[in-house]
Amino acid sequence: VVPIDKSSVILTILLGVIFLKEPMNLMKAGCVVLIAVGTFLMIEKKNVKETDAQKSRSALIYAALSAIFASLTALLSKIGIVGIESNLGTAIRTIIVLLMAWMIVLARGKQKQIRTITKKSWIFIVLSGISTGLSWLCYYRALQDGPISVVLPIDKLSILVSIGFAYVVFGEKLTRKSAAGLVLIVVGTLGMVI
Repeated sequence: VVPIDKSSVILTILLGVIFLKEPMNLMKAGCVVLIAVGTFLMIEKKNVKETDAQKSRSALIYAALSAIFASLTALLSKIGIVGIESNLGTAIRTIIVLLMAWMIVLARGKQKQIRTITKKSWIFIVLSGISTGLSWLCYYRALQDGPISVVLPIDKLSILVSIGFAYVVFGEKLTRKSAAGLVLIVVGTLGMVI
């Protein structure tokens, strides 16, 4: 799921070239190809039961939608924060996200589940919220100051943290193919920065 979500970097760079007129040279194009090939190599198909296969397909669809929306988020934010202090832009955006999330919760009648959330889950949800807020504040400031084709690949290097966390906490291991894909993503990303 994470590599598919992180593939938004490819779409965003291409949209940045088209709509923001950001420069694309042969080196950057090669880096985009490395990131794309690396992402493809990281996608693993596993043998799963029929019910798990449906969940797996659903996860892939949501990951792909996440990549598309993440790309649009970066592009629209880059355009929208011109002349606005980045923290104010982040605050406004966060209010919109908050309203949308609560509308979905209320529409699905899930607000009653708040009482069933364990103390441990509350701690991790709050820590996740703090991490998200700090990430957004830094990300939108970076977008305001730098080109999207450099900021986004650096931001997407969070895949290293995600994979490390998945290994330590969940015991998920990379195959050789996935590890090769990860190396290509990192090399392509670092090439975009240089």
